[in-house]
Amino acid sequence: MQPFDLTDDQRAIQDMARRFTADEITPHAAEWDEKHIFPLETIRKAGALGFGAIYVSEASGGTGLGRLEAALVMEAMAHGCPSTSAFISIHNMASWMIDRFGAGPVKARYLPALVTMERIASYCLTEPGSGSDAAALRTRAVREGDQYVVSGSKAFISGGGASDLYVTMVRTGEEGPRGISCLVIEKDMPGVSFGAQERKLGWHSQPTALVHFDRVRVPVENRVGAEGEGFRIAMAGLDGGRLNIGACSLGGAQRALDEAITYTRTRRQFGQAILDFQATQFTLADMETELQAARALLYLAAAKVEAGAPDRTKFAAMAKRFATDTGSAVVDRALQLHGGYGYLMDYPVERLWRDLRVHRILEGTNEIMRVIVARELLRQ
Repeated sequence: MQPFDLTDDQRAIQDMARRFTADEITPHAAEWDEKHIFPLETIRKAGALGFGAIYVSEASGGTGLGRLEAALVMEAMAHGCPSTSAFISIHNMASWMIDRFGAGPVKARYLPALVTMERIASYCLTEPGSGSDAAALRTRAVREGDQYVVSGSKAFISGGGASDLYVTMVRTGEEGPRGISCLVIEKDMPGVSFGAQERKLGWHSQPTALVHFDRVRVPVENRVGAEGEGFRIAMAGLDGGRLNIGACSLGGAQRALDEAITYTRTRRQFGQAILDFQATQFTLADMETELQAARALLYLAAAKVEAGAPDRTKFAAMAKRFATDTGSAVVDRALQLHGGYGYLMDYPVERLWRDLRVHRILEGTNEIMRVIVARELLRQ
């Protein structure tokens, strides 16, 4: 494999994801957004293609592919709907955490239905009082015999109220990261409840809500990893999650660039297509250059995470920050090139603008990405 070239297998996976998007996602995305439809049937069709367990091991029934392949799939699906692609990304992250760190019983209980997306999983780290300071979480799990009793709340949970399983970070010990463990909690366990659906700027095709735990009894065998390993597991999951959300920004931004080229070719002002103005061409050239640079960094970071490179977390943070900032900037300029029409829901650019904005906040804010990169630099 030459640097930055895709293998034949990777191109085949990318083509399959693009065809699926063109047939099953793009024609419906505007309606999902406008009517706040959660497209569970479409999501399960993605699961049937293996897109719900891209980097879950083959031994556990997953597709067993790498992080670059996952990025290719997420980018392709985000070309049709960044919100739906991001939701599938979160499910992949949660499923991989169970596969990578779970013991035999928890894997056997949950992974068969997760890899097909018959059951859907959410990732629960953020709380009302702990966002960027994730290690300050307060949700507590007290062991009583062969069960944990869990009490607390998680905020901004994608899939809240709709997902079947919640891979949840809880405090089982001391303050700080070493006192955090990871549990799989089922939607129907007594004491689990959900807040009202959040009213969001974008990401309308997926539900988001608070998740409440009121003395929920969870079997000890539902723990993922050992006690005290939850924060490390959560951060390992986020290395991949940051790549995927960056890929979703690339896909949405690529769609916006494609739409801008089409629109400026047909829109005429001052007696000519606005594409023929050099100012328009310069804007499009900058959008393409920045998008390609972000894609190259993200693919490199994916290779590092897959290889377990010592600097993988730094590169994942850099790629997430750069791809999501770039994606937002590209979509904003695409909207500007559409003029007043770009502000209308008749065109997809305004939806892409709304959907990509949150990518700079979730999976660790872009400010926290800078903290991670700076911390790694200062260690050298």
